[in-house]
Amino acid sequence: MNAFVRRVIALSRKEILHIIRDPRVIYMALGMPVILLLLFGYAVSFDLDRLPIALIDRDRTPASREYAASLAASGAFAVVGRPMDADEIEAAFRRDAWKVGVLIPRGFARSLARGETAEVQILLDGADGTTTSVALGHIVGVTQAETTRLLGEGGATMALPVDARVVMMFNPAMKSVLFVVPGLIALILAIMAVLLTALTVAREWERGSMEQLFSTPVRRVEVILGKLLPYLGVGMIQVLIVTTLGAELFDVPVRGSLALLFGCAALFLAGMLGQGLLISVVTRNQQVATQVGLLSSMLPTLLLSGFLFPVENMACPLQIIATVLPATHFIVILRGVLLKGVGFDVLWPHMAALMAFAAVVIALSTLRFRRRLA
Repeated sequence: MNAFVRRVIALSRKEILHIIRDPRVIYMALGMPVILLLLFGYAVSFDLDRLPIALIDRDRTPASREYAASLAASGAFAVVGRPMDADEIEAAFRRDAWKVGVLIPRGFARSLARGETAEVQILLDGADGTTTSVALGHIVGVTQAETTRLLGEGGATMALPVDARVVMMFNPAMKSVLFVVPGLIALILAIMAVLLTALTVAREWERGSMEQLFSTPVRRVEVILGKLLPYLGVGMIQVLIVTTLGAELFDVPVRGSLALLFGCAALFLAGMLGQGLLISVVTRNQQVATQVGLLSSMLPTLLLSGFLFPVENMACPLQIIATVLPATHFIVILRGVLLKGVGFDVLWPHMAALMAFAAVVIALSTLRFRRRLA
């Protein structure tokens, strides 16, 4: 075992003792109401604006094209894909490419001409319940409007022209808990990881024990790693606990690889722990570090990550911020692994984003850490 590893282990043991001996009470920052007002005012929107959908028109008649045009004319949807089979829509759902698919079967126009009910199948990605619930309401509204128009043209005695048959994939019962719990897992891990490490270096500065570190031969990177690794272990235990509770108490399925899930969780935790360390190094004050850590972890994860509100509905600057946030990518990973059973071939871009964020914040923490008192 070389000197670098020995020093990192020694610092990790020291940090573990701090964790055991110094539990902290988390309190809210005074600026929380202002931040909440700004974020809710700009980020929260349940309106759909040209949501990308897939359309399969197996009838290829003027009537089917007219119904498809009514979807686009509503302004809520934009037909961006025309796959040949419903299996392609399901595959796109797994890649998180589309949220909604519409299938117009053969005989659509013939049924209308005979005065019979023409069925339309609606495919929805139940893993994102917020978006698909709103989308379903819009599609039902468009279908009802088209039905009213056809009834007006054909007379009040004709059969109901169009009937939308809904198929909800990955969450057939539309249980809100199935798409809320993955977001809660990301929220809990983000808050705990940032707040745990936000107190570490700041605590050392306040207690005056940083001078003791300066008198030792440890390097900056060893200090950072020594403080990060114990909390990474704690975080992985938290992942195990919240995932198990989600499965046992809320019946959240685990359809994908647990190894992949825990590997992605380690990347996410490394980034959030590095963010907390960076806050701690910069502020050098436990009170300020706690407030900044809470503001920078809870609010973005809650409001800008796609947990509660679709990222596509936000203003462009907020969408850019959401793309940078590790929670945005981790929630996609959680929903993909737990609800859809997708693998590395689909999730690797999100894993790369988590890895890049972790590398940047840990590097910044190391660079900002100085072996001097002022």
